[in-house]
Amino acid sequence: MSSSNFLVLLKTFTESLERAFTANDIELLKTDYDAARASDNDKKTALHQAFRDMLLTKTQDIPAIEGFISFAVNSCRRDMTVATMPVVLLGDIFDAVTLDRAEQIFTYVENNVAIWKEEFFFTACKHNLLRMCNDLLRRLSRSQNTVFCGRILLFLAKFFPFSERSGLNIISEFNLENITEYGMDANEMIVEQLSAGTDPEVEAEVGTEENKLKIDYNLYCKFWALQDFFRNPNQCYNKVQWKTFATHAGSVLSAFSSFKLEEHRPSNTSTSKPSAEGPAAVCPMEEDQIREAGHFFAKFLTNPKLLSLQLSDSNFRRSVLVQFLILFQYLNSTVKFKAETHVLTTAQGDWLKETETLVYRLIEESPPNGKKFADTARHMLMREELWNSWKNEGCKEFKRPEAVLDEGSSGTGTASGATSSSATPASSGGGRPPAKRLRRPLGDLIRESTKQGKFYMGNPEITRLWNLCPDNLQACKGTDRNFLPSLETYLENPKEKQDPSFEWRALRLLARQSPHFFTLFNTPCYKVSDYLDSVRKKIQKDKLDSKLEHAIQEETAPANAEPAEAEGEGLVGDEENEQMDSELLKTEQLTPEDKNTHKTLAVSKEQLSELAPSIGRDWKKLATKLGYSADEIQYFESENATVADQCCHLLTLWFDDDMDASLDNLAYILEGLEMMSAADAVKQMITLLSDKVEEVSE
Repeated sequence: MSSSNFLVLLKTFTESLERAFTANDIELLKTDYDAARASDNDKKTALHQAFRDMLLTKTQDIPAIEGFISFAVNSCRRDMTVATMPVVLLGDIFDAVTLDRAEQIFTYVENNVAIWKEEFFFTACKHNLLRMCNDLLRRLSRSQNTVFCGRILLFLAKFFPFSERSGLNIISEFNLENITEYGMDANEMIVEQLSAGTDPEVEAEVGTEENKLKIDYNLYCKFWALQDFFRNPNQCYNKVQWKTFATHAGSVLSAFSSFKLEEHRPSNTSTSKPSAEGPAAVCPMEEDQIREAGHFFAKFLTNPKLLSLQLSDSNFRRSVLVQFLILFQYLNSTVKFKAETHVLTTAQGDWLKETETLVYRLIEESPPNGKKFADTARHMLMREELWNSWKNEGCKEFKRPEAVLDEGSSGTGTASGATSSSATPASSGGGRPPAKRLRRPLGDLIRESTKQGKFYMGNPEITRLWNLCPDNLQACKGTDRNFLPSLETYLENPKEKQDPSFEWRALRLLARQSPHFFTLFNTPCYKVSDYLDSVRKKIQKDKLDSKLEHAIQEETAPANAEPAEAEGEGLVGDEENEQMDSELLKTEQLTPEDKNTHKTLAVSKEQLSELAPSIGRDWKKLATKLGYSADEIQYFESENATVADQCCHLLTLWFDDDMDASLDNLAYILEGLEMMSAADAVKQMITLLSDKVEEVSE
């Protein structure tokens, strides 16, 4: 589209939009839109720009802005603009007005959440609405605009479905970046007290003479240190951290118990009438007054001088006590993504029950309406358990149950009346729902299948699969169900060797199809691939030997042998084959001489001392692999001064205590730990020791 044509369309639609909006008649705009000679894409683009230009002239009139957005919604429904137009206009106006006006305009967004959730707008606008709300949240202060931030988050919760993955904390992560910084050094606090003219040895006291609470720097540190446990509850599963948490929580709750809050009384203002005795008659504040005068803080100040005032604040105390309840519920709950080690002991569980009872009692004693607040907190935590169970089940999508008509009913009478209230949106337009096709009786279907020699399973696909072979046992015996390849074919196939599971499958086939799996080889193998290659060569050799022996037997057999003799020879041949198999197994067994060469080679302490430097500082990794604990590793370090002595001590103890300890196993373990130089040194020692044994035997 050329720029001149766009400008002409823009001028035409701007004038038409002003007339139509002033008259509140969308049909005027529709008439001019249809009369314009251009493609739909060009017309939508020009009208889109006309809406955006005209909106910026109405930034001071909030009712006009709301009416203009509604006008844009109607134009979208008449296919004059794209579905994202209303949200784009809202984003423009939020960028152009102050935060006070933005908060007023956002009421329109909240009240029309049903429009944004319509299928026509939801798919096209959900990302734009999310971006618009995030832009607003970036401009707002979480501490000064707390209510507005909460309204935005509540709107997003209403707009998106519960199962929207982008809005869910799927794996139950904690906001570990929410760090509470607090405190000053004890010396700084003493300086502050001296500058204020107070004695640093005297602790701060809060309350009346009968009800005093001593606040020192120790209590201050314990109180704010609890925020780290509220931030990351998994610390409580550590024994040391749990003791710290239990100690701090006991001190803080003891301080709350010793300092009771009194019911808030209004000051002596014009609303209070003096009594005959002189002082003003006091009465509790009404709930509406408390709610209007209430202040909400996203994060409290941590100055030491404020703690005495904060402990006298009912809202502050309730916030801390509710944090305790949330933490206790998490520790007792079954969470899908908890580690297996995150389990409380019986003593810890009993402590949590006792402390939870104490926390609820303190909440009930905190005015105003402590009993009602405690019941509300208990109810909310009960609902939180339901959400936790929903997340453990994979966050299944919530769907309204669809209306299902009874197959035996005719669609009238009681059955249809009962389902009419829950009819789906498609069938609620006034027309009668389509009649369901009647099914054939089940007995007729079974009878017909039986006559054909088949089984009827109730589902077409299952019926087809079942009747491929009605006899289950015969189907299992079929040759087409034998998917195992022969061992020789599998070992010689180069493509299979590229599969990471090749060695594991080859060992399974070897155990199933060949006796070589259960025999020992004279030559030790350090890799499974070398072992499989030697097995493959041995199988080929045995196969050639059997063919050669069979050929010799055929050449030496008399040509004119009678059938009886042949049968006898056949029997003898079977006995010989069995004897050959037994001999084959015997040859695979090690002779006493072979056992002497293959047996675990005796290693002296001097030879272990020669191996120790090749392992070096990695001996701790080897010790962990051999099964030694951290305490035992520390013992090796404390008993020996040098790294070589520590490694030598480890190897000596392993060879003395472990029945499977051998140089072969040591080389295999070192290769697994990728300590190749040490493994080569062990192999060289094996070769030297084997040569010495052969010389002695000769």
